[in-house]
Amino acid sequence: MTARPGLCHSQGCSAHTRPIEFYLWPREPASEEMRPSSQRTELVALPESVRQIGVCVKRCRMLMAFVCLGLLVFVPGSLQAQHDPGPRGGPAGAGGVLPNLKPEAQALFDRALMQFQEVQSVSGNIEGEDSGGLGPTFNGNGCAMCHKQPAIGGTSPSVNPQVALAKLHNASNTVPPFITANGPIREARFVRNRDGSLDGGVHGLFSIAGRDDAPGCNLLQPDFFRQLALNNVVFRIPTPVFGLGLVENTTDATLRANLAATRDARYRLGIGGRFNTSGNDGTITRFGWKSQNKSLLIFAGEAYNVEQGVTNEAFPDERAGVEGCVFNPLPEDVNGVSNEDRESPFSDTVNFAIFMRLAAPPAPGPETDSTRNGSSLFNSVGCALCHSPSLTSGPSVFSASTDEVTYHPFSDFALHHMGSGLADGINQGAAGPDEFRSAPLWGIGQRLFFLHDGRTSDLLQAIEAHSDCGGKGWGRDDGHDRFRHSYCGSEANGVLRNFNRLNPSQVQDILNFLRSL
Repeated sequence: MTARPGLCHSQGCSAHTRPIEFYLWPREPASEEMRPSSQRTELVALPESVRQIGVCVKRCRMLMAFVCLGLLVFVPGSLQAQHDPGPRGGPAGAGGVLPNLKPEAQALFDRALMQFQEVQSVSGNIEGEDSGGLGPTFNGNGCAMCHKQPAIGGTSPSVNPQVALAKLHNASNTVPPFITANGPIREARFVRNRDGSLDGGVHGLFSIAGRDDAPGCNLLQPDFFRQLALNNVVFRIPTPVFGLGLVENTTDATLRANLAATRDARYRLGIGGRFNTSGNDGTITRFGWKSQNKSLLIFAGEAYNVEQGVTNEAFPDERAGVEGCVFNPLPEDVNGVSNEDRESPFSDTVNFAIFMRLAAPPAPGPETDSTRNGSSLFNSVGCALCHSPSLTSGPSVFSASTDEVTYHPFSDFALHHMGSGLADGINQGAAGPDEFRSAPLWGIGQRLFFLHDGRTSDLLQAIEAHSDCGGKGWGRDDGHDRFRHSYCGSEANGVLRNFNRLNPSQVQDILNFLRSL
């Protein structure tokens, strides 16, 4: 039941006051004259102690506020603020293989999944870490270390393994201050070099110096404390790799047609959008936070080299190959040579690409009235103009059942300017300092960290961080706001204005919908 509007009667601020009366909850009226047309209510006098309160307007308003707050105690949940319901519980909705594959393709996936879970050491001679090539600098010692939540192939888990990795096997590393036990797995990039020129590259968190399997290596870690003081460090977290074979198998024509179909609607909300492309053949690149990688094979090779330090056929050079810290012939991962003792004739890099190519997309959770309404609102406020709900892949060599599959990535795989709040100062291909690929939202229901740098675990904060102009700005003091000149430059500002006009129940429905994905 809800309270009726209050009535305050007064004759000024004299010592003699009349009773203050409020409509409370529906009851049988004392007289027919007090019966509203839609609901019979009783006008009841408050207790004597309340009647003695002065009837100045200010005092009357204070009393009304007090009574209303008291009534809310008896209506639990009726006006609760919207909130992120948190990661969806239950079994992982991801981690499986595409359905109805040819038997040989299924066998490829099974072997690739095993390779994806291997652990690297410097020369592969440590029990349980028998894949060689780690270092000289690295951020992790295995793909599955970073891609773990909610299943192998996902993203950062709840406990960050980088903390323990720093000192593993007597390594002499110090854990950087932006790596925390319960925070996201991160890589670090420096925005500029010492001479002021653009850098943008990944700087390995750890060195193999001091490790039992790297005798004589004295390579120091980067001075992250100094770079943080210079406001020169930005972060990236792992992206989930589920369903990426469907993305890779989607034609450029399909992606361009999808973007063109929303042109007018995007224009009305101030949304642009363009694709990152290969500087060699001009085709669309689509993998990574800025869509900087062309194919899953390149994506795998780059990550193997940059994150774990393993040289391979795609990236054959050591990134920090200083004297005393190179222990293996190069490249360390080669088809048919470096893995002669393994069941698969393919290199690790090829196996990683196979795993990503054949991994099934995340499965959404069950629908409810709230998630259905949230889906409709997601479209109507404009979120779907960048986070495209559906795309269709092209023909597949792996199975007829995966030909021309309609899948639901909630991304257009295009670049969009996100303004000063999210800008990281990094250029990759055609992507500029504040441009990012529309992050695919499939599987977001079970993710723990959001945005490219993992700055928040709160889905509502992640949404509001898309805006850099007005609305519900999210106060930030994390030192990433390098581009004040692009204030009001986020293409999401118009959508965020629509979002912030929703009532709390509607916002909650959108949050519930996203957590169902």
